[in-house]
Amino acid sequence: MYNLLIALGVGLVITLGIKLSGIGSIWAGIIPGTIALVGVYLVLARRIGNQLQVLMGSVQKELQTQPTSQKDAQSRVERAIKMLESGLSFEKWQFMVGPEIHSQIAMLKYMSKDLDGAQAHFAKASPRNYMAKAMQGALYYQRKDFSAMKQAFEAAVTSGKKEPLVWAVYAWCLVQNKEKDEALRVLGRGVEANPSDEKLKNSLSALQNDKKLKMKPYEPMWWQFGLESPPPQMLGGGGGRRVQFTPRR
Repeated sequence: MYNLLIALGVGLVITLGIKLSGIGSIWAGIIPGTIALVGVYLVLARRIGNQLQVLMGSVQKELQTQPTSQKDAQSRVERAIKMLESGLSFEKWQFMVGPEIHSQIAMLKYMSKDLDGAQAHFAKASPRNYMAKAMQGALYYQRKDFSAMKQAFEAAVTSGKKEPLVWAVYAWCLVQNKEKDEALRVLGRGVEANPSDEKLKNSLSALQNDKKLKMKPYEPMWWQFGLESPPPQMLGGGGGRRVQFTPRR
């Protein structure tokens, strides 16, 4: 990436400069060269980070405004996606920027029902973004690719083991696929990872007692997965559903 290459170049110039100037040997130049490398890299990385922070703030502002209609909601999502796509220019400069932006684009496309577009970006998304991986699992569930679904959800609960929602969505999809025993094991793992979470405990207890796995405790985030239709009161004034920006914690 460009930031690292620039920092390496600065470090190398200082190291060789000390050697060629006769101040000291190549070994004498290594320490100041390394200090310069680290310092330049941190400055450049902070610069990109600040630019991304401004970009994400604009995206959040676009999405957190209540839409007046379904058309307005869709327009806001499309504008937010274009903003994020402009941020992909930073991926050549800084490590991990591209995968994280792809994660955000994928989630927005998924929530706006552009499943093909979402799938393309999920393939480039960060494996550490548990919400993106959980939505990818939900996408595979809808397409009945249950092997890929489990792989995506396993990645989600690995990086997001402290997020009850991803365990619950994983279990819900398994229940719908008539894999109750596997769903029980997933919820059991979720409770083990979150021993004080009452929502997961209640979900596990419900399944153990042959009751329906209800997702109401996980609202409103649950609705973003699009696996059940939200009630009328969750819709915007003109029929547009509000889309909430969900960054990785």
